[in-house]
Amino acid sequence: MSFHNLKQLFSTHKEKPLGTYKESSVLIPMYEENNEMFFIFEKRALTLRSQPGDICFPGGRVEPGEDRRETAIRETIEELNIKEEDIDYFGPMDFFISPYGAIIYPFVAQLKVFPKNPSTDEVDHIFKVPIKFFLENEPLRHEIAVVPKISEDFPYHLINGGKNYNFAKGKMEQYFYKYEDYVIWGFTARIIKEFVDFIRADKAQE
Repeated sequence: MSFHNLKQLFSTHKEKPLGTYKESSVLIPMYEENNEMFFIFEKRALTLRSQPGDICFPGGRVEPGEDRRETAIRETIEELNIKEEDIDYFGPMDFFISPYGAIIYPFVAQLKVFPKNPSTDEVDHIFKVPIKFFLENEPLRHEIAVVPKISEDFPYHLINGGKNYNFAKGKMEQYFYKYEDYVIWGFTARIIKEFVDFIRADKAQE
């Protein structure tokens, strides 16, 4: 080992988050009808093991060898049962690193057709909500504490303060939008909130 070797090693390194994360991508599908812009949402199939009946955007796990944008497009095609040429891709949003070991990458696109036959394996049904609804209505906000859960066999004797050590704590905001009979919450609501804030910030600079 030498400084020369270390310089070569780090000069070509592409940074990434420390640790191991589950990576997922979602697409934010927008649709225009009668000169009005909508988000298209899915209600997850009630037979799914994970989050049955929740409201979400199409998306899923990033597969090995697949880039994040490709994942969002592929999952949208599979879940909404549309073709790739039906999607007009715009670009990425900021990604989210959850305290639960996951990174989620949102991408924005317009659908040229309204999906009429989504996959029944994954989707109970789809519905659309005017984007202006989210621009005109603030979500209900709730804060969740994120605290360490430490097992009894933790080696407290190896750290200063032992059991009295001041472990870091965090918080995570949860948002809830109520539209007709639907409640949109969790990461989907967080994406919408970030989308709206991004649009408002851009308008404020005009």
